Amino acid sequence: MRLHHRTYIKGPEHDWVVFVHGAGGSSSIWFKQVRAYIPHFNVLLVDLRGHGKSQTLTNPQRMLNYTFEEISREVLDVLDHLNIEKAHFIGVSLGSIIIRTISELAPERASSIVLGGAVVRLNFRSRFLVGVGHLFKRVIPYLWLYSLFAWIIMPRKRHKESRLLFINEAKKLCQKEFVRWFKLTNEVNPLLRFFREKELPIPTLYLMGDEDHLFLPPVRSLVRQHQHSYLTVIDNSGHVCNVDQPETFNRLSIDFIKSHPIIKVQSLA
Repeated sequence: MRLHHRTYIKGPEHDWVVFVHGAGGSSSIWFKQVRAYIPHFNVLLVDLRGHGKSQTLTNPQRMLNYTFEEISREVLDVLDHLNIEKAHFIGVSLGSIIIRTISELAPERASSIVLGGAVVRLNFRSRFLVGVGHLFKRVIPYLWLYSLFAWIIMPRKRHKESRLLFINEAKKLCQKEFVRWFKLTNEVNPLLRFFREKELPIPTLYLMGDEDHLFLPPVRSLVRQHQHSYLTVIDNSGHVCNVDQPETFNRLSIDFIKSHPIIKVQSLA
């Protein structure tokens, strides 16, 4: 069974942009991007397994395979279904890891990448937070844990809209689904270490809020090491900068994508 997805098609001559949300969210977190993007691009919104309208579409045979690779292949399956050979990818939070995994599996499919609130390394505070989650994930109701994480990651008053959006989306998950996704954190550190050491030649723009206290410092360090990566810090914004400062996020990401158009091969026939 294929992931639930929604498309906005402008025409075959226009590039495709694929939006990938983070854990606990759904494609609805891009509601401030869609209107800005559809005049310029074909747009694909995907609900990852167990999220949004993909909750009832997950293949039971795959329930045992909760890995970033397996989840990434499900996104690629949607692209295959829609005959999208190459696209620009935009992700937020944990969606950044999925897009990076997609790029590792099929680098020829990505023309450019935009990552908001990207997770590229877990520092001590992040690892402590994950450790607490593993300790209590089967004891405490998942929504309590998720709400706690949301408050720690997005603590300020101006992060309220982002925080509530993710908490409300998380309410649609069940405890078992939360636990399955949370187990993916066991993969995160070795996977991120591999991604830091191996850069792909795909233009990548990191859009980070200046108040993203957990994840901005590692991105600064990464960009200094990688030749094809760029960082823009968005003022007055937290982890979910596409919601906190949508106009700035949209302008910067659209300009970046337009500067790396997909080269379409003309038929000789």
